[in-house]
Amino acid sequence: QVQLVESGGGLVQPGGSLRLACAASGFTLEYYSIGWFRQAPGKEREGVSCISTTDFPTYADSVKGRFTISRDNAKNTMYLQMNSLKPEDTAVYYCATRSRKSCLVYTSPDSYDYWGQGTQVTVSS
Repeated sequence: QVQLVESGGGLVQPGGSLRLACAASGFTLEYYSIGWFRQAPGKEREGVSCISTTDFPTYADSVKGRFTISRDNAKNTMYLQMNSLKPEDTAVYYCATRSRKSCLVYTSPDSYDYWGQGTQVTVSS
């Protein structure tokens, strides 16, 4: 059974950090490109970052320099390290995978095959 299970969300003050993890089961993560999305209340799902099968990362302008995407193929797990968090980063964050190797058009949710359940990230003082 294919499954993505997320963890690591929570409440953090502005300027703080969180690391999200997404553990995959039922398939081998290294053959898939990986995306992270977020969705704030009343807004569309937004592509935040992607990493290709050759570990080439891509970031949305809104998070560039603050977020880092990575994968650990031995653990079949992907990560999103989020630093210098801002209130506008508040959203439900989702991990997703697709069979494409590259991150071309990574912001299109329809291009992904599997999704995690989402984890809430709240940035507030």
